Amino acid sequence: MDIVFATNNKNKLKEIRNILDKSINIISLEEIGCRDDIPETQDTLEGNAAQKARYIYEKYGKNCFADDTGLEVEALNNEPGVYSARYAGEKCLAEDNIIKLLKNLEGIENRKAQFRTSICLIINGEEFFFNGDVQGDILCEEHGIDGFGYDPIFKPLGYEISFAEMDMKEKNKISHRGKACIKLAEYLNKL
Repeated sequence: MDIVFATNNKNKLKEIRNILDKSINIISLEEIGCRDDIPETQDTLEGNAAQKARYIYEKYGKNCFADDTGLEVEALNNEPGVYSARYAGEKCLAEDNIIKLLKNLEGIENRKAQFRTSICLIINGEEFFFNGDVQGDILCEEHGIDGFGYDPIFKPLGYEISFAEMDMKEKNKISHRGKACIKLAEYLNKL
């Protein structure tokens, strides 16, 4: 089965290809000739995932899926949440987001957080949603060099290392995106 993953994030593309069964051929936006900056203007993860998937389905007529992920920090009223990728500004780098988050948590003992992912799948015009989450804590400083985004400062519950210190296979077994993708794969494998 061929399906388009509506993301320009090469790290997410690599991660998804590692998670999903090899019988599902993940096609990148680049491979369908899409170089558009797909809008994300909704105020929920589900809304953004649906907006991106609909954009590709309506413009290219291809079965596709899109995701949106947010890091929710309990002591910050679940910030950065839906704004996780642009927490420090529209064109910021991941490092800028980490710096801002750590600054906002200075002096705060409660470091509980969760990553949440919502995937919107569109098959022949029908929409389906698959969600995943992982609980953990925000570290006081960065640890590890793998992963992307907030991975160097997120330590999943029950582990002594950050996502950025895990190899991709280990991370994908427990991560928010991994859990949502397993649900997606189970659904696709039934088709």
